[in-house]
Amino acid sequence: MHESNEKLKMSLYVALMAGITAILAQLTIPLPLVPITGQTLAIGLCATILGRKYGTLAVMIYVAMGAIGLPVFSEAKGGFMVLIGPTGGYIVGFIIAAYITGLILEKTSFTLFPAVVANIVGMVITLVFGAVQLKFIASLSWEQAISGGVIPFLLVGVIKALLAAILGVTIRRRLMSAKLLPKEATRPA
Repeated sequence: MHESNEKLKMSLYVALMAGITAILAQLTIPLPLVPITGQTLAIGLCATILGRKYGTLAVMIYVAMGAIGLPVFSEAKGGFMVLIGPTGGYIVGFIIAAYITGLILEKTSFTLFPAVVANIVGMVITLVFGAVQLKFIASLSWEQAISGGVIPFLLVGVIKALLAAILGVTIRRRLMSAKLLPKEATRPA
């Protein structure tokens, strides 16, 4: 009975984080090629709070919701065409970023410095995936893809990585001390 309660709790946390990602995605600063959004902050929070397995699952659910047409991506967009469009690489990169961010934290510790490093690595992964797809979909040179799809996001990305690390570690620590985050979330998958 106890194990099923923990699985239910984790399912609720996963659903909650997928929903929070959808909400933060609507915080948008428009730029010419790709907007700055709250999505990457949410991806970092998913991985920092829930770890590799459940953080990645939350992001996969978010991506699946958007893929089937729910308006959860930035600017209330949804549908499979978004995933194969110019910004789709960033969205696909979110899944890998969540996994690697959570993995780094599980291999080190869910404390501030490793969380900052893990979230910066996650940001770089997202930007690489985004720039690669942007280059090919928009028929850009590598220089154009990097100057339009990476460079404008570096400073903001580092700030969001810091925020995700600080908030994520704090929230995770409080959930753990209140015994609200099941032990299952602390074990590597």
